[in-house]
Amino acid sequence: MDTYDKRILEGLNDDDQAFLKNLEDNRGLFTQMFATFDGPLKYWTAFVFVMTFAFFALGVYAGFQLAATESLQMIAVWTLTIWFCLFSVGLLKIWLFMRMNHLATLRELKKIEFLLVKQAV
Repeated sequence: MDTYDKRILEGLNDDDQAFLKNLEDNRGLFTQMFATFDGPLKYWTAFVFVMTFAFFALGVYAGFQLAATESLQMIAVWTLTIWFCLFSVGLLKIWLFMRMNHLATLRELKKIEFLLVKQAV
C-alpha cells in the first residue's frame, strides 16, 4: 500500500463508516424529498416548496374567478393566469425532482468512493 492509500484510509473515520452504512439503506420518495431540505440549498428548496403551493393556490383561485366572470377580457386574463400557474408549478416541480436526482447521484458517487477505499484496504 502506497502513501496515497494510507492517507485515504486515515481519512476515513467513524462518521464516514456510519455514512456508508446509511447509504446502503433503500430510500423512499418522501425520504428523498425531505433530504433536499438539508445542505447548502435548503433555503432555496423551502422557497421552491412554498412557491409551488402559492402558484397552485393562485391557479385554483383563478379557476373560480374564471367560472364566475362574464367579461371576455377577464376570461382571457384568468385563463392566462391559470396557464401561468400551471407552467410555474410544473417547472418548480421539475426543479425539485432534479435536485432530488442530483442528491441521489452524489449519494451513489460517495458510495462508490467509500467502496473503493474499502477495497484498497
